[in-house]
Amino acid sequence: MAAWRQALSRNLKEIRIHLCQTSKSSQGVRDFLEKHYVELKQQNPQFPILIRECSSIEPKLYGRFDFGQESCVPLSDLNSDQVLQALESLARQK
Repeated sequence: MAAWRQALSRNLKEIRIHLCQTSKSSQGVRDFLEKHYVELKQQNPQFPILIRECSSIEPKLYGRFDFGQESCVPLSDLNSDQVLQALESLARQK
């Protein structure tokens, strides 16, 4: 298990994942949530991981840092592993 998963809150204050429940471009994000959400939440029980579903939107990952600064990563047409890599790169930002 990668150490960054256990320390999401070191740099981030919250993450938000926006996705569509049915679109093909959000399939990798839905797969990511099925595979990794429970484990991430178990390792970070107090860390807010927000999932926002809405019809016909492009999937995106938002990270909120100190002082309200945010970063956004587009997730369109990525597979589950690529979504995990995007989350890891966001978690490593300062």
